[in-house]
This record gives sequence, C-alpha cells and structure tokens, in this order.
Amino acid sequence: MGAPKSEPESRNNERPQHEVTLQPFYLGRFPITQAQWRVVAGYDRITRDLDPDPSAFKGDNRPVEQVTWEDAQEFCQRLSAKTGKDYRLPSEAEWEYACRAGTTTPFHFGETITPEIANYNSEESYNGGPTSKRRGQTTEVGSFPANDWGLCDMHDNVVEWCEDDYHDNYNDAPNDGSAWIEVNRTDTSKLLRGGSWYDFPRYCRSAARDINSRGYRLNGIGFRVCCVPPRALLS
Repeated sequence: MGAPKSEPESRNNERPQHEVTLQPFYLGRFPITQAQWRVVAGYDRITRDLDPDPSAFKGDNRPVEQVTWEDAQEFCQRLSAKTGKDYRLPSEAEWEYACRAGTTTPFHFGETITPEIANYNSEESYNGGPTSKRRGQTTEVGSFPANDWGLCDMHDNVVEWCEDDYHDNYNDAPNDGSAWIEVNRTDTSKLLRGGSWYDFPRYCRSAARDINSRGYRLNGIGFRVCCVPPRALLS
C-alpha cells in the first residue's frame, strides 16, 4: 500500500509503503448511482434525513454526488437495516487494494492515464500522457474500461469517501486492512480516494489521497459501498 518515491508526482502522505493483510470483503463494482441513492433515501431514517436528489449532474446512471461522509454513513446504515447485511464504506486499505487489482503501477491500467479510458481533468498531462479538453461533468458509471477485477471508475468520475480519518502519512497505520479511526473523536477530517472529473491526473493515481471535513459536499464527491461477508462459526 502506498507509493514509492520514484513514482512521478507522488507525495509524502502516500508513504511509507507498507504491507497490509486484509480480510475478505465485497466492493461495489460502481460508485453508488443516483437511482440507487434515491431508493435508499426512501428507506426508514436512522439518524439523519437524506435529500433524494442532491446531485448537480442529473442522470439515473450517473454517480450520486454532493453527498457528505455523514450522508454516506446514513446510506450504509439504512441499506444494512433493510437487507440484514453489513454495508459500510471501505477502509482506505480495502479501497487501494481493490483499485490496484494486483498492479503496482500508478494506475491499474499502467504508467499514465488518457481521456479515452477515464473521466478526469485531461487538460494536464501525467508522465508523458496526452492532454485534451476536459469533459467538465460526470459520466454514467461504467462508461470506461474496468480493472482486472471488474471494478469501474476507480481513477475517475467522482472521488470517493472512505471510512478512515485522515492521517498525514502511514506511520503507525493498521496492517490488518481496518479503517484507521481516532477513538472517541467526532471532529476528525475524513479520507477520500480516487480521482474525479475535475481532478488533474496526479490526483487520480491508485495511491493518491485526499482529505475533507465529514460535512463537506461537492459535485465531484461520491462513494461506493463495501459489504462484509458473514464468517462461518467454528463448532
């Protein structure tokens, strides 16, 4: 997990690189769409109300955006209550593991990124890649190639909330894949992963990390859900 110093435009908050051992988990193939959001927003309230139509760029199959970390928590709690399954945001370690899909390059598709394979701010180049006019808005989920594990939009479209609090580096980070959370604190900033339609390519790398307050909303911020499989009880 993390980026080596040799990776172009990497940052110190992506280091030190370290090994993490994760437990099995499922991750959504796409970011949560506006259609999915609207359904869950109609479920019974747990702790807070949800706007059924918060997004700036409308479309049932576009990712929901302008949702806070707190909104995403409510979504997961409602979905868990409705289905009886354990839904939550992924930890940062789970997110990066899933994004990389076994790769060690800056992006799961290689050393650079191009506008034909992702929706980002392509007006700036990364590692010799091409430039072009940016799209300037979200696209429908799954519009671009998936990684080798079938996951789409990991480097683009909307940046995604994770469960973790933000830390300046990986010193003392958990090595078991769990979310790194400051106990008994509710004022910490939260971690975001992936790139968005407005991000320059250096911010779209597998190891890139972002930060914002848990109540922040923007038309490039969304999320995808993680589901924890039940563990068999040993007799």
